[in-house]
Amino acid sequence: MKRDRATDDDARWLQAAARLAERARPLSRPNPAVGCVLVKDGHVIARGWTQAGGRPHAEAVALAAAGEAARGCTAYVTLEPCAHDSERGPCCAGSLAAAGVARVVIGCGDPDPRTAGSGIAMLEGAGIAVALAGCAASRASLAGYLVRAAENRPFVTLKLALSLDGCIAMADGESQWITGPAARAHTHLERARHDAILVGAGTLRADSPRLDVRIAGLEARSPQRWVLSGGTAPAGWQALRDPADLSPLAPAQYLFVEGGANAAAAFLAADVVDRLLIYRAPIVIGGGRPGIADIGLPCLADAHGRWALADTRRLGTDMLEVYARKG
Repeated sequence: MKRDRATDDDARWLQAAARLAERARPLSRPNPAVGCVLVKDGHVIARGWTQAGGRPHAEAVALAAAGEAARGCTAYVTLEPCAHDSERGPCCAGSLAAAGVARVVIGCGDPDPRTAGSGIAMLEGAGIAVALAGCAASRASLAGYLVRAAENRPFVTLKLALSLDGCIAMADGESQWITGPAARAHTHLERARHDAILVGAGTLRADSPRLDVRIAGLEARSPQRWVLSGGTAPAGWQALRDPADLSPLAPAQYLFVEGGANAAAAFLAADVVDRLLIYRAPIVIGGGRPGIADIGLPCLADAHGRWALADTRRLGTDMLEVYARKG
């Protein structure tokens, strides 16, 4: 069967599916956060996203909501529908075929060897037109799942709250607060989107941070707490020995590194940071503690070409800059 081709209109629906997938993060672990939109005659008839604990899958949720209306529709799915049955439910490729879906547009192929290519083959074998779109929005929404599959580690975000001159605290360690309430609220939202959160041993000793989510309705999404330490972690925490080996964090797909300067430097030196969140306050400290310790950079030229600005926004009086790792 000849492979179908994605259109500009398909890209728009896949972007909508990717936005839905955000609702599944991070509670879908250990499964990926997937979004699905069912469309017929230009109208959405149902939608779904992966539920807590990984089941039901996004496609199953959407198909259950659509019922008989799913027949003849186009399904937009951020990830290739699974091709393997499990004790928790049937495979999504088979369910889409049984529902009589006419066409499936997929944002990203699944690296899981149980599905990779097999989901598409099952759909095409059932006479369903399939388009593999290679959608950037879909891949971005699946970043944690894809990085874990490829590198056996979570997608790592490094957060820094800095003064204009790059400090995270006064010389005596006073750091509450560098940024204002809007930036701090945004940090809590980011915590809610991550499976695990980490600080260095020095930050844990000095600040005794809670690292929970303090947004009404999202408290249950507080991430697992980790400390970068060669020693024993206190109760309620787990210790990570080496940023170069993040496999102990499995099955976490998203790690939020929040402090301090030595932990930030260790992750940057290990070259495992995928995203930078820099909250910059309109203050100058002068002689304060730098946000990042020495990362062992041999020459200035090696610092260039590593990061691309992905987003900027104002949060109260502060500025947020988001950088994505290049290459």
